[in-house]
Amino acid sequence: MTAIHDPTHEHAHSRWHLTRRSRCRPTCPPTPRPGSTSPVPGLTVVAAATAISFGIAHVLPAVNPSTAAVVLGTLVVNAGLHRPALHVGTHIASHRLLRLAVVLLGLQLGVQQLLHLGVEGAAVVAVTVAVTFGGTQLLGRILGVPPARALLIATGFSICGASAVAAMEEVAGGDEDDTGVAVALVTLCGSLAILLLPAVRVPLGLDPVAFGSWVGASVHDVGQTVATASRVPGALTSAVVVKLSRVILLAPLVTGVALMQRRRTASSTAEGGLRAPTKRRPPLLPLFVLGFLGAIGLASTGAVPASVLVLAKLVQEILLAAALFGLGTGIQLTMLRRTGGRALVLGMLSWLLVGTVAFAGVRLLGA
Repeated sequence: MTAIHDPTHEHAHSRWHLTRRSRCRPTCPPTPRPGSTSPVPGLTVVAAATAISFGIAHVLPAVNPSTAAVVLGTLVVNAGLHRPALHVGTHIASHRLLRLAVVLLGLQLGVQQLLHLGVEGAAVVAVTVAVTFGGTQLLGRILGVPPARALLIATGFSICGASAVAAMEEVAGGDEDDTGVAVALVTLCGSLAILLLPAVRVPLGLDPVAFGSWVGASVHDVGQTVATASRVPGALTSAVVVKLSRVILLAPLVTGVALMQRRRTASSTAEGGLRAPTKRRPPLLPLFVLGFLGAIGLASTGAVPASVLVLAKLVQEILLAAALFGLGTGIQLTMLRRTGGRALVLGMLSWLLVGTVAFAGVRLLGA
């Protein structure tokens, strides 16, 4: 018996495939190419690049390993050396290793640090994070930057650079270009801070302790904060305390954004009928952020030996450098020229915003 061609069924089938592809785009990894399913070649290159990054940081103390790793990854991909056989390994580094680094970062934090910070310091941190996060997204809308990209940039600049971008990535619902642009911007501005902020300390009238508080409240990555504050004797302790207090706000910020996204999704479901179920509900709290909170709780108990904390800090720095090399391989200059112009302006404005608000807070409250 001859089969009857049903164009309606064919159209529905095709639409189902299109919907399925579009729904998977933000979160599903690219299909491995033939011969590229093994992560070993990529992870081998990641390990070598990580070792080179630490070597560069040893020779040039003003450059931290994370910054060197991002630059190396960017050089590799733009020189055409990021071959298909490396893609699986670098993808694992930029996603799984980065999330492990975020979890281990929690062991460097503790509730006791908030007590040392004081009311004035806590106020400076809270206001700086809130104004930078909200202000950056507002500027993003004015400049026409896509919402997911603006959200990731706002998170990176207001909290802790690439680690914060990774924590917000799943909730933001953007793509790898959005993540790459955000990481590139926080790396660029954080590296400039290492050079510029110590040079303006005296003209701004900041003593070493106040300078450290300003650095901790305004510089993005933890490593960049340490590198910047280390250039001024007496500034490091206050910088680290203020910076890590900012990092503690990462989990509440991600959870708050996830709740807002879920409300919007629920509203769209009520208004959109059958079309809305294709929208993915953002996770309330990504699993690795929950691990980050668990690590903070563990560190707060004081039960972890100091030697273990030192080792965990070293492992965290290694994993972060490896992950940022992997992220660097996703930063193509052609992509930045095509889509990153407005984002670059947004990043510079966000850097200026966080620095100005933090400086005003330090001067007014004496944090």
